[in-house]
Amino acid sequence: MESMFKKEAVVTSESSHSPHNSNRRTAPAPRLITSPPKMDRSAARLLPLNLLPFFFLLLLAHSASAALEDGLINNGDFENLPAGGAASSGLGEGVASLPGWTINGTVELVESGQKQGGMILIVPEGQRAVRLGNDAEIAQGLQLEKGSTYAVTFSAARTCAQLESLNVSMGSASSTVDLQTLYSVEGWDSYARAFRAEADDGADSRLSFMNPGREDDPTCGPIIDSIAIKKLFSPDRPEDNAVVNGDFEEGPWMFQNASLGVLLPTNLEEEMSALPGWLVESNRAVRYIDSNHFAVPQGKRAVELLSGKEGIISQMVETTPDKQYNLTFTIGEAGDSCQAPLAVMAFAGDQAQNFHYSPTGNATSQPVNITFTARAERTRIAFYSVYYSTRSDDHSSLCGPVVDEVRVWGISGSAAVKSTWVASLLSLAVAVIMVSAA
Repeated sequence: MESMFKKEAVVTSESSHSPHNSNRRTAPAPRLITSPPKMDRSAARLLPLNLLPFFFLLLLAHSASAALEDGLINNGDFENLPAGGAASSGLGEGVASLPGWTINGTVELVESGQKQGGMILIVPEGQRAVRLGNDAEIAQGLQLEKGSTYAVTFSAARTCAQLESLNVSMGSASSTVDLQTLYSVEGWDSYARAFRAEADDGADSRLSFMNPGREDDPTCGPIIDSIAIKKLFSPDRPEDNAVVNGDFEEGPWMFQNASLGVLLPTNLEEEMSALPGWLVESNRAVRYIDSNHFAVPQGKRAVELLSGKEGIISQMVETTPDKQYNLTFTIGEAGDSCQAPLAVMAFAGDQAQNFHYSPTGNATSQPVNITFTARAERTRIAFYSVYYSTRSDDHSSLCGPVVDEVRVWGISGSAAVKSTWVASLLSLAVAVIMVSAA
């Protein structure tokens, strides 16, 4: 991906301009050949300056080409076979054993439909995936921008062990993804974790996946597939909204053909969130969904709340003490055959209220509102599903209400009174509708 630029007489080669080259030499100043021999000195000074924009663009192009592009990483789907084909047993160590990866321990390349005893091994996508044995690890060096945050998306499935987990690391940062809970009847799920690149520009950041388990059966171990990366950006907070990324449009990489969404496991570090601005507080994941495969109230992305109180998203928003605010959001259903009833418990400071999903007519979503008074300079807002819901077509896959378009803004005294009455009337209307339906 790196590009090499040769700039005769003005700029040296890329290697000599690298900030990591201890033998860096300064390029000689350009020689201007003119006739007659004497020329205006100011013109001589201006000519190189006129060329600076051109060289600046070249340097930007080089910098962009050196950084890893968003999407599938090198052989992240494991479809490229090792030299000589796939081994029938565990692969050996060394990068040649699996193109693009270094290997430690017993790493197997499994194929779609492959059986182990009476069990068919799950390959999430494509024809091949890898399975990690006890303490086995795969790793790959990535060219990332130092100090930037990246989300790593991957698919995983457990095999014969109930308590399988996966350690995902980037440099010195590491997190464990619990594979015990099956969120989908498909037997696998996609996950996302976020990390901050620590390696200097030009040096590799080491991404690794490791099976920390020690099972009696060495053939047990998690299966991994479809590994992608995306550089994250923290969206600017709108002037009329205290919530960052309230529309959930900024988040991890999602494959176009992946119909299960991406699970966001527990994360209590705001700066390391795969969903910028938001935390996942509980011990279960929430699902990041897209409009290609789900019903999204607004835009292309939203969050589906799973597992009742065990799947909470939250954010600390900036507020002024003793000032009144409105928290509004849109509640909907994902279009994934989730069984009714669907409801969201919403928190804003010391206020808490549940909202049942009860759209009117052909609507697939509905706006709701909470009025609260801030008690501090930062106020917590949070959401979780009131019910533990599953899909009606398989009664196993976890699902829940969708949250989107989250906003918090300050209101004046007269508007605050009006807003309180509106919120009360909305709650009363919902209760009447539910009683009538019953």
